[in-house]
Amino acid sequence: MRLRVDSGQILRWFLATAAAMLTTILLVWLRANSTTAGMVFLVLVVWSASQAGIVLSLYMAALCALSFDYWFLPPVHTLQLVGAQAWVAMFSFAIGSVVVSRLAERARRQALEAEQRQTDVGRLYSLSQEMMLFEDADQLIRNLPGLIDRIFALEGVILYESDYDRFYSSTGDAPTGVRAHMEALTEGLSPTLVPLAGYHATPLLLGMRPVGALAWRPDKLSREVSAAISAQVSIAVARSIAIENTARVEAAREGERLRTALIDSLTHELRTPLTSIRAASTTLVEGEGLDEAARADMARIIDEESARLDLLIGEAVEMAEIDANVVKVKMSPQDPHSLLDQAVEESRKILASHKVSIVVEDENSPGSGESASGGSVWIDPHLLGRVLRHLLENVAAYTPPGSRVKLSSTRTDDRLEFCVEDNGPGIDPLDLPLIFEKFYRGKRTSGQRKGSGMGLAIIRAIVNVHGGGIEATNVPGGGARFRFWVPLIDREPSRQ
Repeated sequence: MRLRVDSGQILRWFLATAAAMLTTILLVWLRANSTTAGMVFLVLVVWSASQAGIVLSLYMAALCALSFDYWFLPPVHTLQLVGAQAWVAMFSFAIGSVVVSRLAERARRQALEAEQRQTDVGRLYSLSQEMMLFEDADQLIRNLPGLIDRIFALEGVILYESDYDRFYSSTGDAPTGVRAHMEALTEGLSPTLVPLAGYHATPLLLGMRPVGALAWRPDKLSREVSAAISAQVSIAVARSIAIENTARVEAAREGERLRTALIDSLTHELRTPLTSIRAASTTLVEGEGLDEAARADMARIIDEESARLDLLIGEAVEMAEIDANVVKVKMSPQDPHSLLDQAVEESRKILASHKVSIVVEDENSPGSGESASGGSVWIDPHLLGRVLRHLLENVAAYTPPGSRVKLSSTRTDDRLEFCVEDNGPGIDPLDLPLIFEKFYRGKRTSGQRKGSGMGLAIIRAIVNVHGGGIEATNVPGGGARFRFWVPLIDREPSRQ
């Protein structure tokens, strides 16, 4: 077994011995009497007790007593005590050294404790100040172990949040033994059978209810400091739980509000085409006084309103799928030009009066159908096709006949971008921040087109599911530009 040698401790003992020897030599050289020598030796013992503690001061007292007896108490140059006066002097010196050493040691300990309390108060204040800088309660909980570790100069801190069974550590993952011990603490079980691996653990209580546990190493924090830290962490954990519960309740309320709004909107929007279809079909059935032109007009109304009804139902189904998180990305290798071609082909009827062009990367002849040399990319053609069709339907509805529509695709280092641009009237600047919200319809165009206000919200949700984003801007000189992007994956995802 190897013994650890404290070089600082050895130095202190050496200096104490040297101080006693030098003091003795000085007193002998000055030919001091026994009273003077006794007072000087006593001062030396008090000073050592105030600086190094009672053990070293008692060692100094023993050295000074031997020097005092040998050099200053008759008969000198011997360690014998002859006469009552010599015994009284030695006894008084010994008792005085012990009493004064204890008093000096107590004063030194109290000074050290006061200094430590001041340091602890400063650290607790720093911890509370840094905790107040976090606006996100969940982020505060994740960073708390690191804060406590750094501020109190520890070697590891672990926080356990029992309500969600989550561990946070300043050094990585928590050791298995510590995790089991902290779980036992919060469950009111005896944790003594589980080793702590050098950690000290304490439960976090909010009133009488445990909300978690806190563990740290080494076990150098005082009981008062550990209690204060535990109280602050308990409040932070309780606040995080309360905010998360509140957010969950608010999310449920918002979901209920959106469902109610969806039902109300769809009820109103579905009744309008149904009313028109029913009126036109009733007129056709009765058929009295109708010429061929009137019959054709009634048939056209039924056809248009049926298409509108089909669109509304389709948007409602899409939004329901998105809200239920059942939309999945199914990637396959696709050529961006082919995707744009297919979207234009499927929207050819509504774009019959528009001038459509397609540009992919560095093509020289838009709409030629020849793809650039970029090759295939891994995307979900079904989801992105839905996005493109929604955008083209939006263009057809909000731009006059004869407008130009440009579809383009561009590759960057890390993403594939698509753009749908027109030269129509553009988007009202007041509407730009809100057009992707559910049920929002622009003020400028609200009277021009009937719809549910879900189309652009569906587009944004689909792009987000694919891991991308979308933005809308106005084109200088007139027109609107919708640009969306997804991650660029040029190999099969499972093989990257």
